[in-house]
Amino acid sequence: MSASLIVARVDVPQDARQVRSRTALHGALLELLQVTAFDQITIREISARAGTGYATFFRHYPTKEALLGDVAAEEICTLMTMTASMMSGQDRFGSILDLCNYVDAHRKLWSALLTGGAAAIVRKEMMRQADTLGDERQCPDWLPPELARRVGVSSAIDVLVWWLEQDERYSPQQVAVILDRLVIGPIMDKLVTEPGPVPG
Repeated sequence: MSASLIVARVDVPQDARQVRSRTALHGALLELLQVTAFDQITIREISARAGTGYATFFRHYPTKEALLGDVAAEEICTLMTMTASMMSGQDRFGSILDLCNYVDAHRKLWSALLTGGAAAIVRKEMMRQADTLGDERQCPDWLPPELARRVGVSSAIDVLVWWLEQDERYSPQQVAVILDRLVIGPIMDKLVTEPGPVPG
């Protein structure tokens, strides 16, 4: 698979029939991801689930990775932009709540992406994008900025995965409080304090 899902994206079709086919392929992949690991899903299975012909798949995508990239790329960009906002410190809780409301509104998609068969691929892409986000001026001299971003994003992903796996649904407000108190607050508050002596 390509190093980035983003490079696998394909231009959006304009023809109504092509749009319907592509939408069906997206839905089929999401349904399959909820029960099957991505690497075990075949193009024939995706096409059958979508109700499209096998050849139709290749008129839209050269590979199943390209389909996954198309489904996930915009959503990952949106989520990562929200993650960067909540790490910026300006209206931190409001930004965290916006992120939780967004994930909840797109729960089926994020359940498939973060807890389904493509979870490892999606997490890798999110971490790749995390390396491009953030304001390095927030970090003290002792902390590499890319590490601060990785810890924050990785921990936030873990909380979201836990939330999406719960039988009892927690509200976006409850999860926002958890993210703020468990992940974002401690990271952001620690960044502005002076470190103790480094163990030798």
